[in-house]
Amino acid sequence: MSDTGDNLFTREDPIFANKELLEISHLPGEGRIVGRDDEISNLANAVNPAIFGQSPSNVLIYGKTGTGKSLCAKYVSQRLVDTAGEEGVNATFAYVDCAQDTTETQAVQTIADSVNDDADTGIKVPDKGLSTSTYYKRLWRILDARYDVVLILLDEIDKLDDDDILMQLSRAGEAGKIADCKLGVIGISNKIQYKERMDERVKSSLCEREFVFPPYDANQLRDIMDARSDAFRDGVLDPSTIPRAAALAAREHGDARKAIDILRYAGEIAQSNGASTVRENFVTQARERAETDRFRELIRGSTPHSRYVLQALAVLSLSNERKDGFRTSRVYEIYESICRQEGSDSLSLRRVRDLLKEHAFLDIIEQSKHSGGSAEGSYTKHQLLEDPAVVKDVLTENTDS
Repeated sequence: MSDTGDNLFTREDPIFANKELLEISHLPGEGRIVGRDDEISNLANAVNPAIFGQSPSNVLIYGKTGTGKSLCAKYVSQRLVDTAGEEGVNATFAYVDCAQDTTETQAVQTIADSVNDDADTGIKVPDKGLSTSTYYKRLWRILDARYDVVLILLDEIDKLDDDDILMQLSRAGEAGKIADCKLGVIGISNKIQYKERMDERVKSSLCEREFVFPPYDANQLRDIMDARSDAFRDGVLDPSTIPRAAALAAREHGDARKAIDILRYAGEIAQSNGASTVRENFVTQARERAETDRFRELIRGSTPHSRYVLQALAVLSLSNERKDGFRTSRVYEIYESICRQEGSDSLSLRRVRDLLKEHAFLDIIEQSKHSGGSAEGSYTKHQLLEDPAVVKDVLTENTDS
């Protein structure tokens, strides 16, 4: 055995004291939710009747990624459960990540499983193997058997395959599916235009209250990062590090997730460089890494042709041909060229148009309609919202792997 074995691992982290505080999944304590007092108050007001065992309002929350939507919804729901309990009302909430549970069956199974205790109800909710209608029947029985009020949080609601579960949940009471339990739905979406895709009947019952969460400004982002600064050891953060990270994040996106990512990455860069402090210059390097990781996450699982279309837009953007976007026909030309390089048959223009729409829905690109007059007719221009250099690097790395 090597004599240096004991020196292989660092036993004490010189930079981080509690790195978990810088994880996106970490739910902060009450004192750590910053810059969202009005939004928390509005949301609490909408669901307040649940404290007395009455029906909470159904709510739709919009806002860009990293504006605190899920964080505030979970926080208000937990506070509701605690306060209702003090009033003798048995309440709970169920959280569904619709990016993961995209089908009606998956979503209703997740809800039923999370609110169930089979030792109490005698009802089993297997991971799979039941029909959708059977999962619903078991969910209704569980709700009536165990609870007075239940809030259901549907995060990234726009990722659901269809509106069917929204119809079932928002109308469960009036349809007589549940008799003793009151149900409220909080839908959360990054897409401000999501409501336009909804079935009219769902829209009327689900959108009782709507809230828009704006991006954070530099002061709020600084407060958010200050509130998590005890993730680091005392004296490790240079005084200029958090203000620099906040200014960068506010100027570019107002996204708290990205801001926290930048701070964490800056700490990791300091660690890998053997530095004793997290300096301001590490923030710039961390920002580049955060952008790359975010885009990599956005396109994870996308098809080769979906990536070729984005690569075509990145090539055009880096060529400085135009600053206001590129016509579909021009994107298609470069896409065909990339397909030839990759030895792949190109898709039809119509299918590429569909892929571009999908990227626009994910906020990777922006589409704008233009009129060329009677000679040209109308046409669409496409523009990358991501840094084209980052897009090209990640896509090239993706095709190389």
